[in-house]
Amino acid sequence: MRPLVALSCLLLTSACYQQNSQYSGTSPLAADTTAADTSLEAPDTTRAGSVSAQSDTLKVVQKRHEFSTPGMPDVFRLVLRGNDALSGQLDFTITDHTGQIIFHEVLSAADLEAAMVYDMAGTTPPTPAAREAYVRRRMDEFFADQNFHQPALPTATPFPAGNPLDRNTWADIQRRTDTIGFQYLVGKEDRRRIAYSPLKKQVVQLGGFGS
Repeated sequence: MRPLVALSCLLLTSACYQQNSQYSGTSPLAADTTAADTSLEAPDTTRAGSVSAQSDTLKVVQKRHEFSTPGMPDVFRLVLRGNDALSGQLDFTITDHTGQIIFHEVLSAADLEAAMVYDMAGTTPPTPAAREAYVRRRMDEFFADQNFHQPALPTATPFPAGNPLDRNTWADIQRRTDTIGFQYLVGKEDRRRIAYSPLKKQVVQLGGFGS
């Protein structure tokens, strides 16, 4: 009887030892998980200062005005984005009543600031704060009522030499009294004119007026 009891105790001790030995090491699953953790890339912090449409929007100017479709105003929108107002980029868009963008032009803050040379003639050089205020004021005045004209092309307006528009489109816009033109100053003297052409079904450049 005593040998049988001793044998049972010996077998039980051996089983407990094997079980403890199994969990004292590292299992294959644990090893794979550790390897995966060490292979993860470090967080990329270099992109934190990049420009985004949300965090870097400095100023937005918007106006509703008839343009492409009589009786249905379009949305004229000017958005300044960047790190500061003097080095930023401006997106000028026109969106029609259906929500489609029918015109998009990219300008720089310098395009709006350039005309400041005429306003500051004979005075001391402007401070960065004064220059920034000027850019913001130009934005506020960008869609002023006096920049919209109806008709877009009065009948007495001659077809200018070097006009980017073809004569047929020019004549079609000119004969429509309900067309509306928009003009805006870029740089010091580049006063641009645009209108919507029902013939081409798009916004077209009418040529510059000069200063």
